[in-house]
Amino acid sequence: MKITVIGTGYVGLVTGTCLAEMGHEVLCLDLDERKIAILKDGGMPIHEPGLLDMVRRNVAADRLRFTTDVAESVEFGVVQFIAVGTPPDEDGSADLQYVLASARNIGRHMNEYKVIVDKSTVPVGTADKVRAAVRDELSSRGLDLEFSVVSNPEFLKEGAAVEDFMRPDRIVIGADDARATSVLRELYAQFTRNHDRIMVMDVRSAELTKYAANSMLATRISFMNELANLADKVGADIEEVRRGIGSDTRIGYDFLYAGCGYGGSCFPKDVQALIRTANESGLQLQVLQAVESANEAQKKVLLDKITARFGKDLSGRKFALWGLAFKPNTDDMRAASSRVLIEGLWQAGASVVAYDPVAMAEAQRIFGDDPRLTYAKTAAAALEGADALVIVTEWKEFRTPNFNLMKSSLKTPLVFDGRNLYNTSHMRERGIEYVAIGRR
Repeated sequence: MKITVIGTGYVGLVTGTCLAEMGHEVLCLDLDERKIAILKDGGMPIHEPGLLDMVRRNVAADRLRFTTDVAESVEFGVVQFIAVGTPPDEDGSADLQYVLASARNIGRHMNEYKVIVDKSTVPVGTADKVRAAVRDELSSRGLDLEFSVVSNPEFLKEGAAVEDFMRPDRIVIGADDARATSVLRELYAQFTRNHDRIMVMDVRSAELTKYAANSMLATRISFMNELANLADKVGADIEEVRRGIGSDTRIGYDFLYAGCGYGGSCFPKDVQALIRTANESGLQLQVLQAVESANEAQKKVLLDKITARFGKDLSGRKFALWGLAFKPNTDDMRAASSRVLIEGLWQAGASVVAYDPVAMAEAQRIFGDDPRLTYAKTAAAALEGADALVIVTEWKEFRTPNFNLMKSSLKTPLVFDGRNLYNTSHMRERGIEYVAIGRR
C-alpha cells in the first residue's frame, strides 16, 4: 500500500518507518527543509533508540522517502496520515492549526479517494473539522470527491516507540464507514498476525480514548507523588507502599513510581487539553485538575528539599545535575522537571553543572550560553567540587555509579534523588547523606 505521512516528528517518523519496515511504500512530508535534508543525508533529527538503523534500511530498499513537496505527498498515498504537532494554546486547549492546514492541503491537491488518518493527538470533534476543511477545499475547486476521515491514535512511549509500534498492545481505529475500516485493517494486517489487536469504534470514542489513556497514567503518577509527600511527613517509605498496593492485581505496578513530576510532549498537554474539552462541554474534571496541580507542585519538591538542607540563599553554591531529559532514552526536555529545578536554583543564587547522555544539546538550545549552567562530559566529571548531586532522570548509567568516587568528589557527600534510584540503607552505610522522594 502507498502511504503518505505528514510530519516527521516522533509520531510521524516512527509511523512511516515502521510501516515501511512491514513492506509498505511510504513518503514522509515535512515543510521543515532542514529536517528533510538531515533525513535525506542519512541523519536523524530526533533521538529514538533503533530508529536510525530502520530508517536507513528502508531508504536503501526504496520503501521510505522524504519530501517537502505537498502536491507530491498528496498524490502519492491512498492513506494520508496527519502526524503533526498539536501544542497547547495559552488556555490549555490543543492548537489544531497544523492539523487543519494539513487537511486543507490534502483537499487542495487530491484527485481521487483518500483515507485521511488523524494520528496526531487531537480533541474530540477534530475529525469533523478535518472533514469540513477538506470539503471546503474540494468545493472551491468544484469537485465532489469521496474521502474518509479516520482517528487512529498512537500509544507510543518516547524511548520505546519503535518497539511499541511493531508490537502494539492494541490498534484503535475510529471510523464511520466500512470502506475506511477495510483499508486500515489491510494496512495493519501484518501487525495482528498472532491475534487481532484491532479495536474498531466510532471516531469520537477513538479521539477520547487517547486522552483518557494518558490522563489515567498521569493520574497514577500524581497519586503516588502525593502519597510520597505524605510518606515524608509520617515517616513511611513509599517504595514499601508501592510494593504493598502494586501486588493487588486490580492495581498493578506500572506507573506507580514516585518522583519529581512527569513531563514530556504527551501527559502535560493531554491532561490540559482534556480538562479544556470538558470545560467547553460545561463540565469540570476535578480529578484531572488535581492531577495537573499536583504535578506542577511536584516539580518543585527537589528544590524545596535542597533549600531545606542548605537554606533559601544558595549564592556561591554549585550543584551537579544528573539528567536533563524528562525521561531516559530521549533528548526531549518539554515540560521536564529539570527545567523547573535549574531555574529555581538560579533564582536562589546557585550554579549548575549538568550531565545527560543525549539531552545536553537540547539544553543548550533552551538555555543558550547562560554561564550559570555548564556541561560535563561524563557523570563523574559533573561531581567535581559540587556541593551536592541532584538526580532528575533515571538513566541506566546512573543506577550503579562509583559511590566512592561520588563521595570523594562532592564537597558534601549528599545526594538529592528525584527518582529513588538507590537503597537508603546502602547509602547510609557508604556514608552518603541521601534525600529521596518519600523514602524513610
